[in-house]
Amino acid sequence: MALYIDPPAWPAHGTLFSHLVSDASVEELQAFAERAGLPPRAFDRDHYDVPERRYAQLVALGAIPVSGRELARRLIRSGVRVPARQRDEKLDGVLRRRWDALGLGGPGRDRSAHRSVAVRDELLRRWSEPHRHYHGRSHLLAVLTALDTLAAADGTTDRTFLLHVRLAAWFHDAVYDGVPGQDEEASAALAVSRLPGLSPAVDAAEVARLVRTTARHAPAADDAAGRLLCDADLEVLARPWAEYQRYTAQVRRDYAHVADPDFAVGRAAVLRGLLGRDPLFGTAAGRRLWESAARTNLLRELAALGSAGPEGTAGPPPETTPG
Repeated sequence: MALYIDPPAWPAHGTLFSHLVSDASVEELQAFAERAGLPPRAFDRDHYDVPERRYAQLVALGAIPVSGRELARRLIRSGVRVPARQRDEKLDGVLRRRWDALGLGGPGRDRSAHRSVAVRDELLRRWSEPHRHYHGRSHLLAVLTALDTLAAADGTTDRTFLLHVRLAAWFHDAVYDGVPGQDEEASAALAVSRLPGLSPAVDAAEVARLVRTTARHAPAADDAAGRLLCDADLEVLARPWAEYQRYTAQVRRDYAHVADPDFAVGRAAVLRGLLGRDPLFGTAAGRRLWESAARTNLLRELAALGSAGPEGTAGPPPETTPG
């Protein structure tokens, strides 16, 4: 594991900036930045922006000087890099096209088309709220993409069935105040208030029901739609380790109001709960694609917590669920 920094060559705010990256994990990068006294606002998804006056200090602290090209190569190889398609400036356009492809408005349906755009834009504003770190637009796109993967793998083609699951994905964290259970209930209520009249094919009550399943990620055995949605929401657990660490770092930022010891207790409880499920994923495709990798990541994170979050310590653990 190593930290790398390129020469100060990027002009902004009257100075030049370097980029500081890790070739191993976001966690390592943020720990180094904290020791060096870099402000959290300097972190930009997979790197820190460092003003020229701090360059020599960071090198003295152990950051390895490399060219900009070499830094980019190492970041890409590490798996830590956030792809361009996941960056905020790209996400809005991608998500707008995703919503429009649902076919809720169109020629000859001017009123419903107008309402569809209004609902879409409201949802995007909600998913873009500044207090969101994990539960933002990247997560929404990841869930929608995972739904496509699962549907293709299992040969699911029922358009109405998939429409309800996709709408539930759009609404499942539309209200996010960091209060598990209440957030899902408020998101379900939002679906009930916004969906009627958009399309005769949409059952708002069914979408709301699906949204509520993401509170515990434990749909009934015969709830095919709920299992599809929950598996897509849990896909993050099976990511390559560097991406998984980015997810856990973002979750920690979402729960920044919780003290470290209490967070560790709550997080450890969540990990044990997930590991206790057999199987973890409810769909055949989810088990085939993600079960093994997810269990490996969960065990690795739990081991890293060590004695920080044993059962029976501290007070009631906060909910720190994925999704």
